[in-house]
Amino acid sequence: MNFKFFFSFCFIYNFNKCLGIYFFFRSFFDNTKVIALDRDIESEIKANQLKNKFDDRFLFKNIKFSQLNNLKLKNENVKGIIFDLGYSYAQIKDSKKGLSFQSEGNLNMQMGLNNYSAEDAINKLDEKELDKVFKFFGEEKESKFIARNIVKERSKKKIDTQTLVKIIDNTKRKKNFKVHSATKVFQALRILVNKEISELIFGLINATKVLKKDGVLAVVTFHSLEDKIVKYFFKSLSEQKSVSRYAPLTEQPDTLLRLIEKKVITPSDEEINENLPSRSAKLRYAIKKTDFYDFKTDVLEKFSNLIEIENFGNKL
Repeated sequence: MNFKFFFSFCFIYNFNKCLGIYFFFRSFFDNTKVIALDRDIESEIKANQLKNKFDDRFLFKNIKFSQLNNLKLKNENVKGIIFDLGYSYAQIKDSKKGLSFQSEGNLNMQMGLNNYSAEDAINKLDEKELDKVFKFFGEEKESKFIARNIVKERSKKKIDTQTLVKIIDNTKRKKNFKVHSATKVFQALRILVNKEISELIFGLINATKVLKKDGVLAVVTFHSLEDKIVKYFFKSLSEQKSVSRYAPLTEQPDTLLRLIEKKVITPSDEEINENLPSRSAKLRYAIKKTDFYDFKTDVLEKFSNLIEIENFGNKL
């Protein structure tokens, strides 16, 4: 897919994975300016290398992408925003971050600018809360039993990464030998700890606000929950609301976004062969039709149940 649009600013959530995007657009537009956002402060090391080389065209900010409206870009010519919602290979393999079920020691999963860790959640949330986190954030079918066994085990000792993996493995009755037993639970904990639901929703809202007419908002997701939110957001702002035929005739407001591709874009077999982790990637993009800044969306109400679960962490 070719983007034939001038990208004056490019917001990048996962800086480590998206350097290639920067150089791609730079090769087409010599006056492209890029703002890269990442909540992981360790990304600043690589960012400084780019800053030294392209001082007048590159800027790095150690903030969450939900906060991009704090950059005061309302009057800037923002033509492209890219969200890459995945984790880099380096981050997953970093034992200090504790993102992987193969890590040793304490549960962490904090990507930066966090208020609590996965260890806090596992050892302090009650059984019903853990059940909901695993069920709705990880789509774990045996969430109830896993939560129950976690609460039993933590009464004896604090739970670390390998203890949690063992609990999950011993609890699961149906094994999928292609996917590790702990995959869904660890996904759920990462979403909870990093508040990925509200981060994504507010990121989409604020990105759409600052985009200028004909600007492109592109989002790469890596699990079905993220894709569901992006799909709904794009659809709700690109389709006319249905009206009862018995209702009085009124002028329908124009839509804010335009979808060129309504179906999700997935990697080709060739791309997957070259980069296996890309197999779960899904790309959706939309084009803004007007410079209108403030708009209404019901995306927060639509996913209010998920935000309510995410807020379990507020008491930790």
